[in-house]
Amino acid sequence: MKTVALLDYGSGNLRSAQRALERVGAEVEVTNDPDVVLSADGLLVPGVGAYAACMQGLREVYGDRMIGQRLAGGRPVMGICVGMQILFDQGVEHGVQAKGTGEWPGVVERLEASVLPHMGWNTVDVAEGSEMFRGIEHERMYFVHSYGVRDWVFEGDDLTTPPMVSWARHEQDRFVAAVENGPLWATQFHPEKSGDAGAELLKNWVRTL
Repeated sequence: MKTVALLDYGSGNLRSAQRALERVGAEVEVTNDPDVVLSADGLLVPGVGAYAACMQGLREVYGDRMIGQRLAGGRPVMGICVGMQILFDQGVEHGVQAKGTGEWPGVVERLEASVLPHMGWNTVDVAEGSEMFRGIEHERMYFVHSYGVRDWVFEGDDLTTPPMVSWARHEQDRFVAAVENGPLWATQFHPEKSGDAGAELLKNWVRTL
């Protein structure tokens, strides 16, 4: 059985994420203990609320360092919702700019839409060859957010393999819905709230651990 550390840093729907992972056969420990986080087969980083507050909580438990250490060793990490957003360089909310973990270049900003938050079921334009969406390429996922990474163009060096990016739209605004980048996966939507399709996505992740 694969082990998953569910990072507890004061943000995120920990219990529903735990139940969803256990449903697909993972052994889950809710923790911020570095030994557990670094030794688990996978690390899941949830996130709900304001970007700056999430980053503050993450730094208080040295979560940013633990994420970096795992990725440096090629160990799988997955971020959900704001847990995905904090993987980018920075977030801007209400004019407040906060630094993220910087695993990917890019800025999280307010969506340009007449109705916010973007809440409910939505389709995803899945990247060709996606392992994350294997078997669920045409399923809807559940979103709750007002901010995202919009029209992202990845700018790495010539030796960097570009991430595999899946997109979604709210009204006319396009934003990053999911990213697969070697050991680092992330979703803007909530797989733990996305029914059978979300469970299958988590199963696809656990299968890679």
